Amino acid sequence: MSIWMDRGLFIYCSVVAFALGAVFGSFLNCAAWRIAHGESFLRGRSHCPSCGHELGVRDLVPIFSWLVQRGRCRYCGTKISVRYLLAELFFAVVTVLCLWRFDLTALCLRNWIFLCCLFCLSLVDLECYTIPDGCLLIAVGAWVAALPFLRPGWAEIGRSVLAALLFGGGILLLSIVMDKLLGKESLGGGDVKLFAVVGLYLGITGTLFTVLLSCVLGLLFALVLARQGKKGQAIPFGPSISLAAAIMLLFGRGIIQWYLGLLGL
Repeated sequence: MSIWMDRGLFIYCSVVAFALGAVFGSFLNCAAWRIAHGESFLRGRSHCPSCGHELGVRDLVPIFSWLVQRGRCRYCGTKISVRYLLAELFFAVVTVLCLWRFDLTALCLRNWIFLCCLFCLSLVDLECYTIPDGCLLIAVGAWVAALPFLRPGWAEIGRSVLAALLFGGGILLLSIVMDKLLGKESLGGGDVKLFAVVGLYLGITGTLFTVLLSCVLGLLFALVLARQGKKGQAIPFGPSISLAAAIMLLFGRGIIQWYLGLLGL
């Protein structure tokens, strides 16, 4: 069944995807905060980070709770970061785009799980400059678990594994060389492992474009920080890699065709 077969089905599935994305955006944002602060995201009720009061159902409705409460805790009145609202809205849109790109398929589910992992690890990296291995393992697990349903040929599987080894190993070697030249760490181990996982999902061409795009995004991020008077501050690279990978996952075919068109190929 395809969402494109009927307008009513398309609208219904898009609305459900938006709501599901908002719920998981809220969950992943909470999970990232807890991981970054050494708390378990599998146990314990959600609570206000300021007063510690457990949150009720009316406090946990994605998007609407923040808007209705005007961005403040209902119990202590402390201002709640707009990050919560933006995280829910952003991942709701990403989920809808994933549905539109891959339709109601096993590939859509696999890639959506990958996007969940990218989103969560990006938030953790922004918070504490660490990419959690758990997010990477879940992404790899989703890729392996989807194989019986997608039934790719051995050649396609081999190209994906080769891309993971090529980019993971190549970027590791490059980072070692850069560390020696600069006398400091140039790229974290988490970033190297992330590129390897991206290789599984995007293959050689897609991952190559991800590397290039992530460098551009990282530079833009650095320029924004410089304009805010934070020049010289350490910059987590995980969010740039993740955003680049998400863009290539959702729009990579068009981007590659556009680029090849510029070269006259």
